[in-house]
Parts: sequence; structure tokens; C-alpha cells
Amino acid sequence: MSRILGEPVPPCFPEAGHVRVLCIGEAPGPRGADKSGVPFFGDRAGAPLYRALVAAGGCTLPDAVALLPWDGTAFAAQSLRPSMRGVALGNAFDRCPTNDGQRFRAPSRAELESTDNMARLASDIDTATARGLRRIVALGRVASLTMTRVLAEHPDRWPHVTLTTVPHPSAQGLLSAAPDRGRGLRLADLAAAWEADLASVIRADLEHG
Repeated sequence: MSRILGEPVPPCFPEAGHVRVLCIGEAPGPRGADKSGVPFFGDRAGAPLYRALVAAGGCTLPDAVALLPWDGTAFAAQSLRPSMRGVALGNAFDRCPTNDGQRFRAPSRAELESTDNMARLASDIDTATARGLRRIVALGRVASLTMTRVLAEHPDRWPHVTLTTVPHPSAQGLLSAAPDRGRGLRLADLAAAWEADLASVIRADLEHG
């Protein structure tokens, strides 16, 4: 694996128009957003998310993406970026966490709940709210806990914004959220259902904009 850059990955907003949904993940992945500089773009968890966004009408991807491996380095080499419509993307922690520049680790609660990180997330919500934000979608437990903390610190700041939590689209996240922890169910079916459910949530907010 190539060295982890660990640089901040800024949120990805539509160039113009409303922002109805803000999707928040845990942190940029080492092969994806850490290299592409775009949230989820090339991350393993980003592939199902972008499929759901495309299905909902919240995103279009350059044609060249289909011809390349799902990999942040490959996307960066050709200066590829998604084009967002009504949806913004970000992360609970804005850089790929690592201790040695080689191996990914989960962000710590101290990192996630630091004053600077909480202020950054609040600023991102402010930016999206000024453009009509209705819903924050947290992907997985870490993102959900972090965004819940941000909202709790400012109970009257974003009164019209709803927090929705969906399972993380990793195999572990899908299986842990499935009935009976996924026993007897096919992972491919769980993933397809996750994409369809998320697309439905996002489409509803976009269509009622």
C-alpha cells in the first residue's frame, strides 16, 4: 500500500443550488479519499454510496470512472471528481487516521470530539443549512455518535435538520445491522437493499425540494 497522505479532505458540495442532504462518513480511506481528495471517492465504502447517490439523482460521475479501478490514486491522476446535485459529502474526521503513515486506524473519540473538529463539523452544517439542508445522513455508528454530539452541543442552531443513521456499507456494518446478524442472508442482497434504501431516502428529500 502506498503511503497515507493524511491531509485534510474538505467536504464536497454542489457547485450551485440547494443542499438538501449531507452524508457523513467516519474518515477518508487510505486508498480512496486520502488520495482523491474527495470524500468517499475511491473508498471501499464509497462505491455503494455513490451508486445510491447516482440512483437518487444526487450525483453524476465522469464516464471515465467506469473504465478505472475504484481507486483514489487513479481518479486523482485523471483529475476526476463527482458532480453533486442537492447532496454534500463529508466525514466525521477529515483526514485518514494513521500512526505511522502506512496503516489506517480508526479515529479516536478524542480526535473526533476535539474542539477544532466539532467546530469544523458545525461550520459544514452551517454552510449546508444556508443552502437548504434538511437531513444529515450518518453512515455507521462512529459518524452517528459524532454528529449526535455536534447537534447536542447546538440544540437550537439547526432546528429543521434531521439526523438519519444508516448502517455502514462495509460487510461488518451490513451484517451487524441485519436481522439475526445476517444469518442465512447473502451479503450481496444486503448491499443491494442498503443502496436502494439510501437512494429512496435521498430521492425523497431531493424531490420535495
